[in-house]
Amino acid sequence: MAPSKVLMVAEKPSIALSIATVLSRGQMSTRRGSTDVHEFDGQFCGFHAHFKVTSVIGHIFSVDFPSPYQDWMVTNPVDLFQAPIVKTESNPKAHIRRHLSQEARGCAHLVLWLDCDREGENICFEVIECTGFHVNEARRRVYRARFSSVTEKDILKAMDNLVDPNRDEASAVDARQEIDLKVGVAFTRFQTSYFQGKYGNLDSRVISYGPCQTPTLGFCVQRYLQITTFKPEKFWVVRPFIIQSGYELQLEWERNKLFDLDVAVMFQKLVMEDGIVEVIDISEKQECKSRPSGLNTVNFLKVASSALGFGPQMAMQLAERLYIQGFISYPRTESTAYPSSFDFKGTLGAQVKNPMWGNYVQQLLDNGYLKPRSGTDAGDHPPITPMRLATEDMLGNDAWRMYQYVCQHFIGTVSPDCKYVRTKVEFSIGGELFHCTGQHVTVKGFTSIMPWLSVNEKNLPQFTKGEKIEVLKVELHEGNTSPPDYLSESELISLMEKNGIGTDASISAHINNICERNYVQVQAGRKLVPTALGISLIRGYQCIDPDLCLPDIRSFIEQQITLVAKGQADCLRVVQHVLQQFKQKFIYFVRKIENMDTLFEAQFSPLAESGRVLSKCGKCLRYMKYISTQPSRLYCSTCEEVYDLPQKGTIKLYKELTCPLDNFELLIFSMAGPEGKSFPFCPYCYNSPPFEGIDTLFSAVKTGSSGKAGKGAGMPCFLCPHPTCRHSLIAQGVCACPECNGTLVLDPVSAPKWRLYCNMCNCLVFLPQGAHRISTTRERCPECDSTIIEVDFNKKSTPLKDGATLHTGCILCDELLHSLVEVKHGKSFFKRMGARGRGRGSGRGYKGRGRGSGRSDDPKMSFRDF
Repeated sequence: MAPSKVLMVAEKPSIALSIATVLSRGQMSTRRGSTDVHEFDGQFCGFHAHFKVTSVIGHIFSVDFPSPYQDWMVTNPVDLFQAPIVKTESNPKAHIRRHLSQEARGCAHLVLWLDCDREGENICFEVIECTGFHVNEARRRVYRARFSSVTEKDILKAMDNLVDPNRDEASAVDARQEIDLKVGVAFTRFQTSYFQGKYGNLDSRVISYGPCQTPTLGFCVQRYLQITTFKPEKFWVVRPFIIQSGYELQLEWERNKLFDLDVAVMFQKLVMEDGIVEVIDISEKQECKSRPSGLNTVNFLKVASSALGFGPQMAMQLAERLYIQGFISYPRTESTAYPSSFDFKGTLGAQVKNPMWGNYVQQLLDNGYLKPRSGTDAGDHPPITPMRLATEDMLGNDAWRMYQYVCQHFIGTVSPDCKYVRTKVEFSIGGELFHCTGQHVTVKGFTSIMPWLSVNEKNLPQFTKGEKIEVLKVELHEGNTSPPDYLSESELISLMEKNGIGTDASISAHINNICERNYVQVQAGRKLVPTALGISLIRGYQCIDPDLCLPDIRSFIEQQITLVAKGQADCLRVVQHVLQQFKQKFIYFVRKIENMDTLFEAQFSPLAESGRVLSKCGKCLRYMKYISTQPSRLYCSTCEEVYDLPQKGTIKLYKELTCPLDNFELLIFSMAGPEGKSFPFCPYCYNSPPFEGIDTLFSAVKTGSSGKAGKGAGMPCFLCPHPTCRHSLIAQGVCACPECNGTLVLDPVSAPKWRLYCNMCNCLVFLPQGAHRISTTRERCPECDSTIIEVDFNKKSTPLKDGATLHTGCILCDELLHSLVEVKHGKSFFKRMGARGRGRGSGRGYKGRGRGSGRSDDPKMSFRDF
């Protein structure tokens, strides 16, 4: 009887490899696919089985609008709240859907090894859809493996305790995706369309809104407003000093501080006139600093930012890597409590050989470790825990520092509490009460392994009750109240957790979003300082509808989604209810947008007052202004039109030449860097390509999956197929690129270091250097169909006989030119004159007889080397 076939699917290739290695005991074969497939024989449910273990690469599908709703200019944003949504393959080039469908053929069982959180549960059902399995099908069963680490013990335990996938948790993710897509895109499209091109120094191409992102920004702006509206007040403190046992000691005033100078001076005189301190009480109290609870994601991110200096996004990337490599448990968890069955002894035993804390761990094992403090069991995963021994050489500096903290925190959770004695001595002078305190540690406990949490010891000299001591001096300290500091990432994470903004899996992404979109900037100490744009947005929401930037609505949404995940609420009804609420708010927001615009007018410069004169408009023949602040644009004040430009480079006028299609003056764009490409383009064609089917190399900015922003598809001249324009691809293209399907194009402003560059990849070809002029002609090489170029050599360095300077020829077939050109960045370049070659521009090839081919790894070489 043939063995039953079992398909197992993990979330990442590395996890699939770990699972297959453990279950096969290393006896497996591996073959290539969209992701690797590991095969072996074994036992499954008491029967002989053939296993295939493969993986996805995160989500297989992403949520988007159908194509009719993608065009910003056609679709009214309010219609998006009722628009249908479609799931499309996230990475079509990876062919994951096809891969899973093929591997599932003939398989009787499907075991899902996706990460054990809601997102992982959602991917489970994506896999089920791709494989053609059904959850309740008796003939072809679907199983769910639940695990928290990729150690052998955890994998084998999960295999012995397979469960059913959870449809409710998957539906909760679907609900959140639909809500976030429709709400975010509707507001983002409207805001961007309204403000785009209206202000010159508004440094954002897309003004986005997000149901989580915006309240997150709101916390930062709220702190900023507290700082800017803060009014400092002067205060005064009476500070007497005494000398006891040779130590000078400052006494603390029970009144702390006063805000009235005259009253403070009065108390200072009373103390000075008395001049004698009497000890009225001495007390000692045993204090305890408790060991930490287990480490969950939120606390992990806070420590990573405040202590290690890692932003939340980077921290999660490092933690993911450590988890995939098997060094720590799953890093996304809300739990701070360990299950009763957790193997503390085995986990500690794995750290005994660590040179930094191995001896301390051995002492814990010998003397008896403690159970961690009772924390919160969220029912997802145990706290983040080290799973196996690692060294700095194995991990690298950043990952090692993170691993080190996870280890120290875990060891601290099973260590004794820190105990110390707190001594307080109280004094009386002139009827006023003062005191001093000291601390003495009796048991270091967990602070031995987590020294940054140590209690600061302070020894006091000996005092006797009733003792009287002469006052050395009495100072009247003057100070000012100070505003709070800007929010740190750690504080922001605490606020987000407290107010239900985001989840343990998404908090880092929301903080990263407001940074990337230039709403806040991360400054020293990982403080989050809002920008003018971020402040204007939040103040605008506050004056129209404060709910849009307050955490209350998002917290309510998260509560409803959690009910869906628990099977206590219907997914469709929750989505409809939330979207209806936001639709009403959107309609009101659109009606009142002038209130936000008033704030923008006060903060940003009108477009007409920005920029410098650069080139003529082809419509009105008036000069347009170039606005260099990001995003750079051209603005015609007469036509009131804004034209997007290529970003992250320099823009100059191109010899006052004009486009034959629309009469706009051409510009030259030069990419950053010494070897950056330069290309001419028409501002109008760049925004409104005149030909269909043009490959979009410089796509207009997109808002996630919200469709294109603005007008342009971004067409430079080197993509234009116009047959007569001398700046087009047909005129300036020379020959096919050796590295891709692109065309080598003459760089028109590269003199005296003339060169060709590929319009698709980074291949560069250096032409005869120092030539006075190089230009393309309308003639073609009869052998290879490349464009003939004309070179006007410098008289002093011409390689031509009799001092001649002018030469025409093909860079591939002309012996002289061929010897003077040089390839850089290209991996191969060879003359192909036999079979039809790769095309020029829109798929044109070149023909002829071959002269051999070659290949080299030298990044800079002559065509002769091939």
